[in-house]
Amino acid sequence: MDAVLAQPTRAHLFRTLQALMRPASTEELASAVGLHRNGVRTHLAQMAAAGVIRRETVRHGRGRPRDGWTVSARPTAYEDLGRWLVQAIEPSPDELARVEAAGRRVGEELAPPDGDLYGALGALGFDPELEEREGRTCYVLGNCPYRDAVRDNQAVVCTLHRGLTRGVLDRTSPGSELVAFEPRDPYTAGCRIEVARSSVGDGDAPPAAGTRRDGGPAADASPQS
Repeated sequence: MDAVLAQPTRAHLFRTLQALMRPASTEELASAVGLHRNGVRTHLAQMAAAGVIRRETVRHGRGRPRDGWTVSARPTAYEDLGRWLVQAIEPSPDELARVEAAGRRVGEELAPPDGDLYGALGALGFDPELEEREGRTCYVLGNCPYRDAVRDNQAVVCTLHRGLTRGVLDRTSPGSELVAFEPRDPYTAGCRIEVARSSVGDGDAPPAAGTRRDGGPAADASPQS
């Protein structure tokens, strides 16, 4: 699906169909995107073959039925659902406490017993880098996979993430304490998570400071002042 929509014209056609929220003819779509119907028909056929859209018969009064195109898949469905849900949650102290508790339970479920917070953050798409300072491990996040939902309700999303972090620590490193959780602008990233460990066994030690999730050197491995 991603490959077929990587082509600009097909992406434009798909967005046009999403906005219409109804079947549209080849001629209507060609007019909407400003291209000849023969070329548009070829793009639509490729999108239909990939399962992104589908062709259906549309009846208009007494005239002969004609073909119409409509969306058959919505790549952003889960992202949209997340945004709608966070919009429905009031960021009051009681609600945020419940959100964090729910996140903590989910974090415990997500974390494998033999994993660690670094790996969990990487698997969730946060692209973490590590800094060691004064007995603490600081995880600097290079990406926010939930940035669109954060835009709608940052307090709720970041509180959920804090709960997830605590849940992962509960499962993978029970002797650790989350001592700081600092959200930043989700579109520039850089959120910071600081963890202090009362004791760390050999199997619990995080990767060396100044590394990325892929094991390579960080862009800037030196601690920030």
